[in-house]
Amino acid sequence: MSLDLKSLVRTIPDYPKKGILFRDITTLIEHPEGFKESVERLAATYRGQGITHVAGIEARGFIFGAGVAIALGVGFIPIRKKGKLPGETIGQNYALEYGVDTIEIHADVVSAGHKVLLVDDLIATGGTAIAAVGLLRRTGASCDDAAFVIDLPDIGGAAKLAAEGVRVQSLIAFEGH
Repeated sequence: MSLDLKSLVRTIPDYPKKGILFRDITTLIEHPEGFKESVERLAATYRGQGITHVAGIEARGFIFGAGVAIALGVGFIPIRKKGKLPGETIGQNYALEYGVDTIEIHADVVSAGHKVLLVDDLIATGGTAIAAVGLLRRTGASCDDAAFVIDLPDIGGAAKLAAEGVRVQSLIAFEGH
């Protein structure tokens, strides 16, 4: 029988600022069966689909992405903030509410012929996920699928990602912000 994963996600009102309902996955990953089932559900769709790597966005995407990579028997690619990876990297800028940030991967991790699944804990505005897809595609690899534990559909990030030609899977959705 499937667990109700949504019930394992804690909502914290007014964090990080007033009016925001923060969807906290720490209560999900602290629940052994819930954590295991969420990783398994994320991985299930992609078995036998030719995925060669799973990429996870810093930091909570590492938690779920590494688990999905293990479940699929493929390598894991950490997508990190600028300056956090040793060696040669390539980066992608993306817009923040006030300014610009950069994410990076190792320059030699994937190339043409690789098929990458992007994984993160939550999709809200989609800015970081769209930048991650662009970064992975710049290497020549394909990144046509993204999986999230949580979607906030009212914010519209999944729709923006779909407009970039990415199939989006989410395990649960929370209405509102």
